[in-house]
Amino acid sequence: MHPNWKSTAIAGALALIVTIASAATTVAQAIDPAVLLQLAPTGKLRVGVAAGLTPGAGNVAIAPGGGRPQGIGADLGEALGRKLGVAVEWVAYPNSGDLTDAGMTGAWDVAFMPVDEQRKQKLDFGAAHIVLQSTWMVGPGSPIRTLADVDQPGMRVAGVENTASARAAQRYLKNVTVALVKSTDEGFELLCAGKVDVTGGSRESLLVLAALLPGSRVLDGAYLNSYVAVAVPKNRPAGLAYASAFVEEAKASGLVRRSLDSFGMQSSVIPPAGTRP
Repeated sequence: MHPNWKSTAIAGALALIVTIASAATTVAQAIDPAVLLQLAPTGKLRVGVAAGLTPGAGNVAIAPGGGRPQGIGADLGEALGRKLGVAVEWVAYPNSGDLTDAGMTGAWDVAFMPVDEQRKQKLDFGAAHIVLQSTWMVGPGSPIRTLADVDQPGMRVAGVENTASARAAQRYLKNVTVALVKSTDEGFELLCAGKVDVTGGSRESLLVLAALLPGSRVLDGAYLNSYVAVAVPKNRPAGLAYASAFVEEAKASGLVRRSLDSFGMQSSVIPPAGTRP
C-alpha cells in the first residue's frame, strides 16, 4: 500500500465530515438541562446557515466539496457548540429566507441572521452582533451613483427572494419592481453577465463580491438599516437566553471583531452590549 495512504484517507474523510466534534475543555458551571434540551435536542447543536459564494454579514461560504463553512456565523456556531460541550452540525440553505422557513419546522437549533419584522413573526431573536446595512452593487462603467439613481423606470434590479434585504428594497423603490433570485450568487452572476443593472444585499457581502468584479462599485448609503442577531425557533426561551448571553460574551471577548476582520469585513460595526432588535 502506498505510504501516504493514511494521510490520503484522513483527508478524504475530513472532506465528508458534516459535524465538528466540539467537546468543551472547561465548563465553568453546570448547564441547565432546559438549555441543552432546547439548543441541542438531538444531542448536537444544529447550526442553520445561509450559504453563498463568499462570506458576509448574514451568510457563510461553503466550498464545493463541503466541509466547515467559513464566516462569522460559522465561527459563532462552532464556539457555541464548544461552550455547550456538544458536536456541531451544519444545516445549509441557499438564502436566509429558506433558512427562516426551515427554522419554523425545527430543522435547526440556532442561527445568526438578519432581522426584520416579518422574520420576527417566525423566529425568536436575541442579542445582535452586527449592525446591518443593505445597499446595491453596480457593474463596471455603470452611471449609477446614488440610491436614488436606482429608482428609475426601466432599471433592472435583482434581490434575493424571501429576505429582509429584498423586502426593504421593494419598499424603497417606487418605480421599479425587484426581480427575485434564489441567492446572492445568482444576483452577482446576472450583474456580471449584464442582465441586471444592480444587485442588492448586505454591504459586507457586496464588498467581498465587488473584489471579484474589477470596476464594480458598492453604493454609499443604505435602503435597510437593521441588525444581524442570534435566532432560535419559537418557544425556546432557555435556549434563547443562553445563546444571547453567549453572543454578548463573544462581542466582549473580541471573538466577533476578530472573525469579521478575518473575512475582510473590517468596516462592519458591532452594536453596543445589550442591543436586541
